[in-house]
Amino acid sequence: MSAPTPPEAPPVRLAVVDDDPLVRAGLALMLGGAAGIDLVGEAADGSEVAALVDRTHPDVVLMDLRMPVTDGLAATEELRRRPGAPEVIVLTTFHADEQVLRAIRAGAAGFVLKDTPPAQIVDAVLRVAAGEPVLSPAVTRRLMAHAAGGQVDERRSRRTRARQRFAELGEREQDVAAAVGRGSSNAEIAATLHLSVATVKTHVSRILARLGLDNRVQIALLVHDAGLLHEDEDGARDGRLG
Repeated sequence: MSAPTPPEAPPVRLAVVDDDPLVRAGLALMLGGAAGIDLVGEAADGSEVAALVDRTHPDVVLMDLRMPVTDGLAATEELRRRPGAPEVIVLTTFHADEQVLRAIRAGAAGFVLKDTPPAQIVDAVLRVAAGEPVLSPAVTRRLMAHAAGGQVDERRSRRTRARQRFAELGEREQDVAAAVGRGSSNAEIAATLHLSVATVKTHVSRILARLGLDNRVQIALLVHDAGLLHEDEDGARDGRLG
């Protein structure tokens, strides 16, 4: 007797928010017919996001940053404060700027450029719905470099706060967090630290819960702010305090 066929996963419910009707039309055409995605709604401004989410219950929101009434940053911050909030992917024309960085800190799961090939946008939506980040290591490095800006006193203050939070983690959690900060996948972390992938996932979940973070990108930002990815002027070792 053959084993029963497992049921197919339901499609990812996606909402698109962009003030440009041509962009919305292009995204609807591209994403509406993509396998594994159900385009459930659109909005033209961040002020419409709350009502859109209440009406359509998306899993993922593709959010433009620059909109005339309520921008995507404010809409993301408001949305991510809600219980059971959908994931947010920032849609932008810039590789890394202050608004993108603030959106990531507010809980966005990553960002894609408006000129990203359609297949990659589809892949980003599916990955975020599955709980995976959508920032490649190269994009993450650019974002981290932007995050490193600011006055010396500001950077030192940010580093002190980040190290205090990082110190709340156990030794193995620090190792996993540092690997996340380097852009490693769960499989790569498992191989490097001689753990199972399931154990790595458990550590990542505990790190998020313990530090009150939303996603892996925020872990990476914390690791970067703490100065733990390389030897620095304060003598921090790669990936570990002390």
